[in-house]
Amino acid sequence: MRINKFLAEQGVASRRGSDALIQEGRVTVNGKPARPGDDISPSDEVKVDGRILSHTVKNEYYILNKPKGCVCTVSDDKGRKTVMDLLPPDAGRVFPVGRLDYDTEGLLILTNDGDLAYRLTAPQNEIPKTYLVRIEGTITPVQLNRLRAGVEIEKGVVTKKCKINVIETAKDHTKLHVTITEGKNREIRRMFECVGKQVDFLKRIRIGDLTLHGLDRGSVRKLTREEIYYLKNL
Repeated sequence: MRINKFLAEQGVASRRGSDALIQEGRVTVNGKPARPGDDISPSDEVKVDGRILSHTVKNEYYILNKPKGCVCTVSDDKGRKTVMDLLPPDAGRVFPVGRLDYDTEGLLILTNDGDLAYRLTAPQNEIPKTYLVRIEGTITPVQLNRLRAGVEIEKGVVTKKCKINVIETAKDHTKLHVTITEGKNREIRRMFECVGKQVDFLKRIRIGDLTLHGLDRGSVRKLTREEIYYLKNL
């Protein structure tokens, strides 16, 4: 098994985050510094920051209705509240799957299942994620069509086609449902900036058909067996 996959399954970090730990020299295999791409076997002793990792891991899966004002990291060097602070005390070593911005709310999955995390975040899998978006003022059909077709959020970076439906229009704001299949940094906020609109509220409400139904802001629960099966086959 690849070392980064093993670390992800242990709940140490995502595969990408595990590669970063390896590059920083914080991971050893049988007493020697690990290298990206190393393969390990059940007989190998793997340590992270001097702590031995077991080769036997029970996967855990949580769904969180993330509130504003916390970061999607295992720890924060600025001392800010993290999503880990919202988990029950008996939760194992899990990590957030993908990220929601500090000021973004909504559906977040936390697990130590590295394969599921990869399935849900790999761009080529095009897993649909739906957001409730509120912008200042109104938006025209021309602007909506630009967003649906894809916009250049930075030089050479164009968003994929997306689905957008207006669900409420008022004099001072518009609410929309936006479904994207990728997860670039601050993608939705930057998309609307491209058409001169400011997002003042953003909440992820759905991953595939999985929703936040019955889960209050800041609350967390374990995923059901059926939900886990669904996500693994999404």
